[in-house]
Amino acid sequence: MREEQPLTVHHLNQLLLVCSLVLLIAVAAVRISSRSGLPSLLLYLGIGVAMGQDGIGNVSFSNAELTQVIGYAALVVILAEGGLGTKWKEIKPALPAAVALSLAGVAVSVGVTAAGAHYLVGLEWRQALIIGAVVSSTDAAAVFSVLRKVPLPSRVTGVLEAESGFNDAPVVILVVAFSTAGPVEHWYVLVGEIALELAIGAAIGIAVGWLGAFGLRRVALPASGLYPIAVMAIAVTAYAAGAMAHGSGFLAVYLASMVLGNAKLPHWPATRGFAEGLGWIAQIGMFVLLGLLVTPHDLADDFWPAIVIGLVLTMVARPLEVFFSLVPFRMPWQEKALMSWAGLRGAVPIILATIPMVNGIEDNRRIFNIVFVLVVVYTLVQGPTLPWLARELRLGSDTSASDLGIESAPLERLRGHLLSVSIPEKSRMHGVEVSELRMPVGAAVTLVVRDGKSFVPMPTTVLRRGDELLVVATDPVRDEAEARLRAVAQGGKLAGWLSGHGAPGRGRRGRGAS
Repeated sequence: MREEQPLTVHHLNQLLLVCSLVLLIAVAAVRISSRSGLPSLLLYLGIGVAMGQDGIGNVSFSNAELTQVIGYAALVVILAEGGLGTKWKEIKPALPAAVALSLAGVAVSVGVTAAGAHYLVGLEWRQALIIGAVVSSTDAAAVFSVLRKVPLPSRVTGVLEAESGFNDAPVVILVVAFSTAGPVEHWYVLVGEIALELAIGAAIGIAVGWLGAFGLRRVALPASGLYPIAVMAIAVTAYAAGAMAHGSGFLAVYLASMVLGNAKLPHWPATRGFAEGLGWIAQIGMFVLLGLLVTPHDLADDFWPAIVIGLVLTMVARPLEVFFSLVPFRMPWQEKALMSWAGLRGAVPIILATIPMVNGIEDNRRIFNIVFVLVVVYTLVQGPTLPWLARELRLGSDTSASDLGIESAPLERLRGHLLSVSIPEKSRMHGVEVSELRMPVGAAVTLVVRDGKSFVPMPTTVLRRGDELLVVATDPVRDEAEARLRAVAQGGKLAGWLSGHGAPGRGRRGRGAS
């Protein structure tokens, strides 16, 4: 038997080079995704497929167990990041509807999709139920990344985000139950298990989140960089504690993160930035690994079965799930129609499809291939068309404000300043994007008034002559922010690179707030 070669520094160097190049390509892919409207997860999957045994990388990878473990870990980080960014005031009115979708809705979706897979494709009932359960979970990463770019009513966004955070838990229980050897348990036993695990997970998540927020608000850590680490550690603790207590760890981490995210913790902008960075890394790593696991030349035989099952899921199961679950709630049909189309799938179904592979269920590779093709094809269709459908249903608006995550500090808690800046006719700030202002950390353009109308700018918003800018700056960088604005007004976007700060411009000093 051949002895395995020990890992060396040379192997580490190669691994670091490959990983860094993959990350750089993935970061560039985000730019392509934002311009094309395609969800970035498809580009990450493409990177993995390109590196795989049928691609240019010719990397042979078939370790379903490792993929499942890393996928679970990545999903924990993604759910934590999503929970930290979920506003309680938006999700509170939507909570009952989201719970109904995550429980009764999932049951409807699993039953209808499994029936379609059995009668239309000819799968055995066990395999059909597994596929029905796997694809009934909306993906948190896909929903968080797409919906936050689409201006929708807060109720719709709240329901969809909460559903994607909640429905992983019952779906995982169903997939594990259907993938175990022996007969499937009676439905009432499954219902009882799901209810118990959800209750344990919810209790642990809320308790851990509350205790963590209580401690962070009262313990002064020696460095601001420790707060983001502590917050993510608390969130992961909630998952581990919930899972070890035989509860839903996924629900626990989402609820704990949501409690932390609404607790007004110190150094919150840094924490959000840290969590978003970890979330991106988790998504990239998870999708690339899933792309490596798939074998493209094996997908041809399962392509049309995946299309048929996807049609049943998208056109029948998901609409029935939404309209049946939301019967007790008075919601316009337009909102229900949009939520029917916005049931985005992503990495979560593909990760769950590794469970029957690990458990050795018959035809497990076919199950994985069908799920993979279904996710890719229908994400290609649903993701880019979601903004169009929102406009057609008159639920979206191009001028609606969106959550930009701009770093700024509440003026009532820190010494801060408001700077009002005008852009006159001859100012070279005309034509400069907000991100090209290169404001110092602690300062941000929070509002633009143009032609009598105000709006929150995007980083790519192009400034124009006659604009009025509202800039928030913390006390230490107040003078630096004003100097930077004056420099851009005189020297344009390259000011500071080709010369000094430049002569004073027309920035007007605002009133300081303590």
